[in-house]
Amino acid sequence: MTDNKAYTPDTEPAGSNEVPGSSSHLPIAPPAYTAAVVPLNDFNSKANLTEKDQLSLEEAAYSPFDNRDPNGASAGGALAHLLKSSLGTGILAMPMAFHNAGLVFGAVMTLIVGFLCTHCVHILVKTSHNICRDAKVPALGFAETAEKVFEYGPKAIRPYSNFAKQFVDIGLMATYYAAACVYMVFIATSFHDVINYDLGLKWDVRIYIAMTVIPCLLIGQIRNLKWLVPFSLMANVFIVVTFAITLYYMFDETLDYSDKPLLAPAAHIPLFFATVIFAMEGIGVVMPVENSMKKPQQFLGCPGVLNTAMITVVLLYTVIGFFGYVRFGDKVRGSITLNLPDGAWPADTAKLLMAVAILFTYGLQFYVPNEVLWRKIQHKFNPERHNIVQILLRTGIILVSGGIAAGIPNLEPFISLVGAVFFSLLGIFVPSFVETVYLWPDRLGCCKWKLIKNILLGVFSLLALVAGAAASIDEMINPKEEN
Repeated sequence: MTDNKAYTPDTEPAGSNEVPGSSSHLPIAPPAYTAAVVPLNDFNSKANLTEKDQLSLEEAAYSPFDNRDPNGASAGGALAHLLKSSLGTGILAMPMAFHNAGLVFGAVMTLIVGFLCTHCVHILVKTSHNICRDAKVPALGFAETAEKVFEYGPKAIRPYSNFAKQFVDIGLMATYYAAACVYMVFIATSFHDVINYDLGLKWDVRIYIAMTVIPCLLIGQIRNLKWLVPFSLMANVFIVVTFAITLYYMFDETLDYSDKPLLAPAAHIPLFFATVIFAMEGIGVVMPVENSMKKPQQFLGCPGVLNTAMITVVLLYTVIGFFGYVRFGDKVRGSITLNLPDGAWPADTAKLLMAVAILFTYGLQFYVPNEVLWRKIQHKFNPERHNIVQILLRTGIILVSGGIAAGIPNLEPFISLVGAVFFSLLGIFVPSFVETVYLWPDRLGCCKWKLIKNILLGVFSLLALVAGAAASIDEMINPKEEN
């Protein structure tokens, strides 16, 4: 890991052991350096160390990993969280993404986008580890990492440290609260299709959305990431079963490749990128998961938690997207499970299991924005009332989310917009920009290749933002008839 000879912030002394805005109970960092009293008869070289040398020795001695919570999550629990955060409703939309991209272009670009997303997460976590060592704090969240990098960066950008933190925080809250609305719609629609068909009912989907709010109110009250591990593990099992059933129906007939384009019309390509980026990016969950680990050194590296999770995710996305589009063609719908035959018990089982899996995922998705929001407002309330305030706050947000879901039961174009805008910014642009600031000016590699690489990533994210947002807004204004 590269040693960072960064500036110390103007407003905060080096060696501060406070994690800005952190609400977690983290061990206190080692005390600041205190000069030792040197006996008069000690004339060896150690007594002649300069203050700068002593400070360097102190910085080298501090390890954020040694100051983490020893009762934190295991590597297996972290892997379960990452898999669950990425294997949500997005993977079910991959056949539709391939419909907007074509077989060859979709397969190749899914692998490339997966690699880019993994790389951006990697550089964000690595930068966070480095800045934790420089600031002498055990762990930092996504927004706090951006803030500290600016604080310890070149003097010209230090005044913008709070803006960097607020930008990330607001982006995370907007993205994950919107995703929570989509989760409600997906769960309700799955139960609506199965129950209405099997029982001959004609209940509106909004009735099912109202019923979905009830379990969301319960799981949304969980405030400890470690307690969500059992839900993630069960959700992963349900997803595996659902995928097995879906694969059965995908291959129950001879696949016809002849009528599927290798490259879709250019006008559809932005929707493909918006869907894939939204589906793959779990950037908001990454730092809470990494911060919760008792052995964070197992997160990066080979194989590592991150690489294992992302390789699994990318392969599953490619397989489901490619063969799902080949099987159902132009009739493919926003979720591959909606293409499964109505009334068949294996298909109904797949729809219901996936709905329950997404319900269990709701707690993890809801955790991220609430942690951000609570850090911003907790100081306004008496500590003795924090518990009741949290209960009321979470209940109110879930009820509002349910109201939005009921008011707009088809949120697919809106979520494509959110994915194009926020995930392209938070998942690609911000990590590459933060790494550039941290390494500036003389640690950007030979011929400043890291700067060139990050500029290309930034351009790609902005193109995905503009094109994806334009295509999503066009879908809202001029919705296409469902096949």
